[in-house]
Amino acid sequence: MHTKTFVAVAVGLGLVTLSACGSSSGSGAGSGGGSRTVTLVSHDSWAVSKSVIKDFEKQSGYTVKVLKDGDAGQAVNKAILTKDNPQGDVFFGVDNTLLSRALDNGLFQPYEAKGLDKVGAAYQLDKGKHRVTPIDYGDICVNYDKAYFSKHGLTPPQSFDDLVKPQYKDLFVTENAATSSPGLGFLLGTAAQYGDNGWQDYWKKLKANGVKVVDGWEQAYNEEFSGSAGGKKAKGDRPLVVSYASSLPAEVVFADPKPKTAPTGVAAGTCFRQIEFAGLLSNAKNTKGGKAFIDFLISKEFQEDMPLNMFVYPVVEGAKVPAEFTQYGPAAKDPQSMAPGKIAANRDQWVKSWTSLVLK
Repeated sequence: MHTKTFVAVAVGLGLVTLSACGSSSGSGAGSGGGSRTVTLVSHDSWAVSKSVIKDFEKQSGYTVKVLKDGDAGQAVNKAILTKDNPQGDVFFGVDNTLLSRALDNGLFQPYEAKGLDKVGAAYQLDKGKHRVTPIDYGDICVNYDKAYFSKHGLTPPQSFDDLVKPQYKDLFVTENAATSSPGLGFLLGTAAQYGDNGWQDYWKKLKANGVKVVDGWEQAYNEEFSGSAGGKKAKGDRPLVVSYASSLPAEVVFADPKPKTAPTGVAAGTCFRQIEFAGLLSNAKNTKGGKAFIDFLISKEFQEDMPLNMFVYPVVEGAKVPAEFTQYGPAAKDPQSMAPGKIAANRDQWVKSWTSLVLK
């Protein structure tokens, strides 16, 4: 999300995201289940309605403390480095692009969450072992600035192939695959599209066509992209950016006045499906509270609160999605995807090759 993530759109518009930072005073460290504080470690885009967190705290008796640790990649790496003495009990925000790194490093302990039977089978990538629980999904896609293409009489690109065409030279910005979750997702999308060898030839063409690479989503979307986020004046001059299909409803929801249609569009043939997970950290001090919190994350109340807070889709069957969300940012119909085993086997080498090819 963000990172990879969608709520960063709101942050980019100067809005305050709601996060629960309960006091840990007097709770003690406690082992197993003695503590009355549950500490969640997440990426910067964690957001939830205060009323929803209060419901959990009232029903469970636990106070929730939230530690935000940068973008998804940074947060996962820090959690791995501190796994013997973790900062918290539950980690939220590891996605399918980085899942194997977390699992191979023993970051999580098994826990089969209550209500898991209502989570779609397609999202349960650690089925049988239950080291992580699926929480949400979304699609990393190229977004385009409708006004720019209308002004210049250009048809927006719709596929990976389109992005290397001469008419789109010097128009595209993406994130660094080594430091950004959407950047990595876009790289994996090209690998899924063109194969183990073909993706490198594709990136050579992108580079020749003037692709710009920046460190993360915030910089790409809010500084380089020409779209007028939430009605604010655009800062950048590039009308093509790697973001999310659900950046579109964020542009509408947070704009004042609200436009009738989203000012950005999605290049439907450039999407890669991203699934996010939560897990009970291996050396969590409050395992009982951590388990209760993971159960809460797949409750209908939390799942239905997510879309307009983190701009992701729920994974629980029957969870309703707000009308604005489905109207302006429907999930991709045929996104690229990749088996976790293939990502695990190739990710690090692909990122290394990509870095040499694109950044040097």
